[in-house]
Parts: sequence; C-alpha cells; structure tokens
Amino acid sequence: MKIRKAIIPAAGFGTRFLPATKSLPKEMLAVIDRPIIQYGVEEAVTAGIDKIAVITSRGKSIMEDHFDASPELEQFLEEKKKADLLQEVRRVSNLADFCFIRQKKALGLGHAILMGREYIGREPFAVLLPDDIFVCPSRPCIGQLMDTFEQYQASVIVLGRVDKEGTKKYGIIKPKKISERVFKVEDMVEKPGPEKAFSDLGIIGRYVFTPEIFAAIEKTPPDHRGEIQITDAIKKLTDEQAVYGYLFEGKRYDAGNKMGQLEAIVEIALKHPEFGRPMKDLLLRLSREIS
Repeated sequence: MKIRKAIIPAAGFGTRFLPATKSLPKEMLAVIDRPIIQYGVEEAVTAGIDKIAVITSRGKSIMEDHFDASPELEQFLEEKKKADLLQEVRRVSNLADFCFIRQKKALGLGHAILMGREYIGREPFAVLLPDDIFVCPSRPCIGQLMDTFEQYQASVIVLGRVDKEGTKKYGIIKPKKISERVFKVEDMVEKPGPEKAFSDLGIIGRYVFTPEIFAAIEKTPPDHRGEIQITDAIKKLTDEQAVYGYLFEGKRYDAGNKMGQLEAIVEIALKHPEFGRPMKDLLLRLSREIS
C-alpha cells in the first residue's frame, strides 16, 4: 500500500531554546530562510507524501498560518513586483494538504502520534520529528524508509550510528543484520547509556509505521514522568510483528539543540546557491582571526 500520509509531532514547549521559544514555537525558528518544520514537510512531500497532520498545542497557531494562503502578503508582493518571493510564498501554502490536531497535555511522543489515529485510519503512515533536518543527496530520508517498507511490508525506523554520549540521548536497538543497511529489530531500550546499550544504532527521528502501532501505543504504560514513549510502544509492536531499522544515507542535523541548529545553519548555508560563497568567505576570515 502506498504511503500517502504523515504525522509531524510539534506540541513540545521547546525549553532548550528559551527565552526565544517563550512566544515563538521552536518549530518556527529559522534555519537560513525557512522554519525548521518546513524542512520536514518538504522532505515528506519530495518523498511522495501529500497529506500531513501536525500535532500542535496551545500557542502554536502560527504554524497553521505559515502553511496557509496569505492573500494580503501575496497582493503586496505582486504590487511590488517581487515575483520570486511571491512564487515562494505560494509554493509554501500549496506544499500539501494539512490537518492540525491539538494535543491538550504533553504526554509524550507516543501519545502525540496516537492523536493522529483517526486521521490516519487503517493505512501505513510516516512520522517525522521536526527537530531533525536530514540532507540526503539521492533520496529523502523518509523516502528511504518508505522504500524499505515497500520491500518488507513492515514498520521501519531510521537508524544512525551514535557515540557513547549518544546512547544517553536516543533509543538504541538490538539488531539482527539483514543487509548493509537493513536490520531486524530484536529489542530496544530508551536512552540506556553506554553500559546497557545493545549496539551503536540509535533511533533518530523518522519512522514508517503500520497502523497496528496505535494499538501498541494504547497498551504502553506511561513512564516515570507520565509520558508514553514511542520506543516502548515499538518494543510492544515487535512482540506481534516484525519491525526493521534502516541505516540511512545522508547527513542529519539535530536542530532541536542550540549547537545542532548552529551546525545546520552553517553547513546548509555553505551549500546554498545564494549564501554559499559569502558564508565560505566569512568562515575563512573568522578562522584567520581566531588563529
């Protein structure tokens, strides 16, 4: 079955970026010339997804406005003969068919995904965490997972190699190697630390699920913080059906923390057709001044 729909959970407080996120959603912080969430949306659309549910919370209606039409702005740009900006504004509002679902209380990623159950129905779907920006030269990251789903007809999670510190930040799988990039998930644990980690394969922000994940989430008890962890729900799903991990090809930026966002801005700017040369000149000048 073709994957047509995606869920983007975007209901968190963004505390790591305070005070910037006191009134502005973290997902709307800019990386170059677009908000973080738009990178995930464009990734999904490029992979062939045309229906997207964004899970939001109070104070985040600005995300709806961003992906909506803006007649006043379009008229202004048209009058000022700014054709390139007008085209871009219209492109953003026509990227996909959006549905915005409000999560009234922060109960974890698993619960946020469960909020999209009625929207998804009984079909497989993608999940993209907006904190992660993936730059993949040949096929979007979520598209790589979709291709793997087509091959195995089972849920697929994206994997990345992590260091010892990374085992404290991400869910880690116990893998059974199928091919160079495909692993069957035999077990997993959330943020185990290096002593208890099964491997160096971390789960890093992209998923393709069969609809059975919703029942698994419902059966998953909250953790000590009262949150339903998607890692725990996936572990329950493995008791009933196969789940695979895919070691993606490309580069990932963790734009959910300050240094990760700075890295994304610099490296993406270096590849940008407008800012690449000036950014390189700036970095060369700064390196001379530092040395």
